[in-house]
Amino acid sequence: GRGPSVDALSAFSGATAKEPIRVYAGYESAPDAEARAELAVQDLERAGGFERAQLLVVTTTGSGWVVPEAVDAFEYVTGGDSAIVATQYSHLWSWLSVLVDQERAREAGRALFDAVYERWSRLPEGQRPKLLIFGESLGSFGGETAFSGERDLANRTDGVLFVGPPHFNTLYREFTDHRDPGSPEVEPIYRRGRIVRFSRRPGEDIPPASEPWGDSRVLYLLHPSDPIIWWSPDLLLKRPDWLRESRGGDVLGEMVWLPFVTFWQVTADLPLGMAVPPGYGHVYTGEHVDAWVALLRPEGWTEQKSARLRALLKPAL
Repeated sequence: GRGPSVDALSAFSGATAKEPIRVYAGYESAPDAEARAELAVQDLERAGGFERAQLLVVTTTGSGWVVPEAVDAFEYVTGGDSAIVATQYSHLWSWLSVLVDQERAREAGRALFDAVYERWSRLPEGQRPKLLIFGESLGSFGGETAFSGERDLANRTDGVLFVGPPHFNTLYREFTDHRDPGSPEVEPIYRRGRIVRFSRRPGEDIPPASEPWGDSRVLYLLHPSDPIIWWSPDLLLKRPDWLRESRGGDVLGEMVWLPFVTFWQVTADLPLGMAVPPGYGHVYTGEHVDAWVALLRPEGWTEQKSARLRALLKPAL
């Protein structure tokens, strides 16, 4: 309800904007994930969401939070010709839900996408909005669970943005563990970046910049200092690649792996991951703008517009 108004969107673009559509089904609105998803799709259809140019399916964080800067940026980049739909599956703090709410996130992410996709796929091909996916933190885990791999992501969506993925994300681990030789865990390259890419700073060239990137793009944002990404019970007894390789730019070179000790250090960082400046830890303020531009490639967009939008959104957070 506190997203950008039509006046704000019009003032930014210099053209008449549409009023964005936002649909949200809260935890108490229906008895289970599937029922909440069906309710959300009914509201989305009633509001005209399937008639917009861009349709964004959001899997929320554990508390039911929809990251404001991420969806606001999406609406500014699309000029309000958009619809966003999300459901709530928990009330817990994000860092705590990462530890205990994985099954609920899995059910919610799969149920919502399947319900939206079923309705979307019945539209004539020339009348379908572009279908996009967003998830941050545990939301990225839930968003992934509706898909079997990179080809499935590309075949059934027009773009995907996952931010700060927990270490246990199935597809994130698949892409990272099978990354191209020579690419580091903190910024892996998977199959020469044909569909899936990773970036610490999406406003810069997203590696591998020299390789073609398909029309349906999947982008992961990750900070080397984000404890949500690197926390894993494996740290107890196994040195991870991110501490074997050169440290990420926002990780101290003195950071080393010690059995048991490193696990508890990263565990202690979990509730503090958002108590840091933007661009570090689990705070991706400003980077969503560049990520949406890279995925949507809006006509006539410039770096000057990105800079203006980053500055516009930052004070609100």
